[in-house]
Amino acid sequence: MARARSDSPLLFEIVEKPDFLIETKAMADGLWPVAGMDEAGRGPLAGPVVAAAVVLNPANIPEGLDDSKRLTHLQREALFLKILGSALSVSMASISAEGIDNSNILKASLEAMRRAAAGLSLQPKLALADGRDVPPGLACEGRALIKGDQRSQSIAAASIVAKVMRDRMMCGCGGHHEHYGFEVHMGYATVRHRAAIETHGPVARLHRASFAPFRLGGAEVTEEEESFRRAGVSSGSGGDG
Repeated sequence: MARARSDSPLLFEIVEKPDFLIETKAMADGLWPVAGMDEAGRGPLAGPVVAAAVVLNPANIPEGLDDSKRLTHLQREALFLKILGSALSVSMASISAEGIDNSNILKASLEAMRRAAAGLSLQPKLALADGRDVPPGLACEGRALIKGDQRSQSIAAASIVAKVMRDRMMCGCGGHHEHYGFEVHMGYATVRHRAAIETHGPVARLHRASFAPFRLGGAEVTEEEESFRRAGVSSGSGGDG
């Protein structure tokens, strides 16, 4: 006799939502204020990398905080305003395309986060960074959290602020350089963007000359760029890098 086929899925995705548990534990350990840090713009071919640092108010945390890549444009914009209106302190910093070319995208991203943390009006005792690396030179203890924007509401808030600010910068660039679609794809390596580079060339001080396809001699992409490409970041139409 044949076994009845189950209508329940064998595999399903559990969507994790960020919470405030890490921050609450830090508070109990005497580490308060706690700042969340994240960046946007590691993968694109053009524009700055933008970082944000946020100290949330434990008594007034906006509902709906999440990894900025899992939110729509309208959701990010609405949460951006709520974060600015409720957080105890918010700071932003950016490293230009030239700054990225003068070091590398990883170092530039970490430096942008360090600057954002340093710009907070409320000095944190602990800074939580999204990713694998703690920005060097922090004035407080730092911890790196892989997928931190899906685990910590403070990091999620920083990811939203960084993403919204960078998108607004790139929209401004799109108004001045209409061929590349910066206002739509924020500098990612879309078909339209690559075609515009072939036709019109790169934009000085805006395109990242150290990124493929700009390097002379057909140099291979760096290990980090390759990791972005495998993850679908460089060819995507939006989201954080």
